[in-house]
Amino acid sequence: MRFHFDPRKSQRLRANPLRGIGFEEAQEIFTHPYYLHQRSDMPEQFRAIGWVGQRLYSLIFEVREDEEGEFNHLVTLWKSTQEEKDLYVKNT
Repeated sequence: MRFHFDPRKSQRLRANPLRGIGFEEAQEIFTHPYYLHQRSDMPEQFRAIGWVGQRLYSLIFEVREDEEGEFNHLVTLWKSTQEEKDLYVKNT
């Protein structure tokens, strides 16, 4: 699985106490069971809810394609809300 993201945005997310991590760490979500659903159609975006370390995070990403094939473009992330935690527990 390939990932792409803006490294400057990743630094801003890491510095924000409501986020607490950057995109580099957030890729861990895809190494454990996670809840996934389509968030929007235009552009087509998905929300993955899963574990990074000891905390649940929600990650918005788009599936894009280049000459090497598909990759996940990471858009934004945050610490999961209680509603998102409930979705994760119910669906994984």
